[in-house]
Amino acid sequence: MSSPTGSDPLLVEQDGGVLTLVNNNAPRNQMTLEYMDALEEAVADAAADPSVRALVITAAGDEHFSVGMDLKQLMTGALDRGIDAVLDQRLRVLRAIETMAKPSVATLYGYCLGGGLEVALACHFRLAASDGAKIGLPELDLGTVPAWGGTARLTRCVGRDRALDMILRAKKIDGRRAHEIGLVNELHPMANLRDAAHALAQELAAKPPVSVAGVLRCVVGAEHAPLDEALALERAAVSACSGTKDLVEGCRPSSRSAHRSSPASSPAGRRNGWVDEHCGAARGSVRPLPRSTRGVPRP
Repeated sequence: MSSPTGSDPLLVEQDGGVLTLVNNNAPRNQMTLEYMDALEEAVADAAADPSVRALVITAAGDEHFSVGMDLKQLMTGALDRGIDAVLDQRLRVLRAIETMAKPSVATLYGYCLGGGLEVALACHFRLAASDGAKIGLPELDLGTVPAWGGTARLTRCVGRDRALDMILRAKKIDGRRAHEIGLVNELHPMANLRDAAHALAQELAAKPPVSVAGVLRCVVGAEHAPLDEALALERAAVSACSGTKDLVEGCRPSSRSAHRSSPASSPAGRRNGWVDEHCGAARGSVRPLPRSTRGVPRP
């Protein structure tokens, strides 16, 4: 993917398996009609591109992630495209991010309000600046209601009572409070926020892509499904991993020999202990399993 320059509403930057999408409308980074058009195209391209393993969604400058939609443009868009078409596009783009088989990381800093927060809520991980962030859905102060899925996603993220408290009182909370209630995963100084988001995306991009896609389908797709449905999705995800290079390599002793001396408490040590228990330390190869048990290594 090439990177737009100049006055393009969206900058696209790829570093290895990580694709970074930058709202190029500093300092307020309003989410214009042109930005949403470009974001929809970029998300669709990323979903179809096997070289992209993870996304970072951020914005230009260090002042604000986004104050939300350009309200003046909303009236123009409503006249030219129809208000339903404008809102439907936003719901469609956010759902595409949320259901993508690739993890996404959002950076929250400065104002992250209205549509800005709603875009972040569609991402799988949210990192916030430890100072200066103002996060909320203040639409009631404008006489309206969050329209990009904010009521549903915020409720699922922080629970009904906290969502009602934030939305009905049009609260703008800081990063520390957002972290306390589970709205964001991590806090970082603003100077390090983008680097931290990129590092997390690189970590996720290094994971087995079929396994990552399976987890996302299970967790995002079955979050509120009946248990039997959720378990069926999980079984399908396990089956999809059978015979993949990552599973074969992960269960082969030679792939672990370089980490054999890792302390048991380290990530590599914990992983090797799990693999040895489930795959057998002496096993030299992994063969595809029968369909009824594919993807579940036998001892």
